[in-house]
Amino acid sequence: MDEFLARIRYFDIQIRKAVNSQMRGTFRSVFKGTGLEFSDLRTYQYGDDVRAIDWNVSSKGHGTFVKVFREEKDQTVFFVVDVSASQQVGSRQRIKLDTTRDVTGVLAMSAIREASHVGMYCFSDQKECYIKPASTMKTGYQLITSLFKLVPQSTRTNLADALLFTLNILKRRSVVILLSDFIDTSYEHNLKALARKHDLVVVHLYDKREVNLPRLGIIPVHDAETGRVSWVNTSSMSFRTQLRESFQSNQRGLERLCRQYNANYLALESQDDFVPKLIDLFRVRKYQ
Repeated sequence: MDEFLARIRYFDIQIRKAVNSQMRGTFRSVFKGTGLEFSDLRTYQYGDDVRAIDWNVSSKGHGTFVKVFREEKDQTVFFVVDVSASQQVGSRQRIKLDTTRDVTGVLAMSAIREASHVGMYCFSDQKECYIKPASTMKTGYQLITSLFKLVPQSTRTNLADALLFTLNILKRRSVVILLSDFIDTSYEHNLKALARKHDLVVVHLYDKREVNLPRLGIIPVHDAETGRVSWVNTSSMSFRTQLRESFQSNQRGLERLCRQYNANYLALESQDDFVPKLIDLFRVRKYQ
């Protein structure tokens, strides 16, 4: 746990320095919401949106008034984290789940400082961990600690159910950060609904072995989620091409869906340094 916290603090310092020096801003721009709350009334002016007219007040005969809104300050940042068995893919030194934990941890640490409420939902094909959004520092550290200590009870994935849970639990517009390898099907409808209702950030974790397997000849491949073992020829050109094209097709589809519904998309290879890519994400969100 100490090593995990030290690593998160190190990444946090790196990103914070870059944000302050390159962008002349803070993490607040990353977690700011686009939700609006009622602020005041003012007299209608030519060009105002008629949908903003307060008809109840205007009907009293003292003029036509429109509602003035301001950005909500009471912002919620909610992490939806895939901890299924497919996250165990990687090298002996580092698997996808390690990177998922690091990225979630450093973003959570930032969110604790910059947002009003922070919460988390970890899932497989069931609820593995749920921390209700709250505004205390204690909740933030509970989130980071729970993420590190979590031992998933199931190996399988049900991304659609996780997205539906998030839709049902978050009543107000929030910043939702979804971290998964997206090795699942039939989740697109719920992802679209989540992107429409909330400010969605999609972090797509993958390992290079899922795109380009080493040439090891005919080997048994164990599916961690189903328990099945299949024999594949990793030296076969057709197999290697199919593997690569399947991954690229899924990635393009996910990225296209995010772009269509104004969600931020970030692909992270689990063995790479993710700090520069997170900084790029912050830069994009700062000027959205």
